[in-house]
Amino acid sequence: MSHACCGESQVAAPGDAPRRAVDWLGLAAAPTFALMAVWTGLSGPPDMMCMAGQGASPFSGMPTMYLLMSGAHLAPWLALVERRRSGAR
Repeated sequence: MSHACCGESQVAAPGDAPRRAVDWLGLAAAPTFALMAVWTGLSGPPDMMCMAGQGASPFSGMPTMYLLMSGAHLAPWLALVERRRSGAR
């Protein structure tokens, strides 16, 4: 089976399309959450619904949550780096 994200040179079978889509979706999560953190952090003051919890901690808020989610979704990127390192040897 070929993995589009791994740089393997095998030809993909027609049934591999869903698996490749899952691989790419897994890789998209971490950068998407990181961009959401930056965008939310730079967008200005929080919405009125979130005002009650503000000031409780410097680690509260949506940008922090998005950064944590980005870190939680780094596993596919780490696996990709490891596969490329072990394949280069």
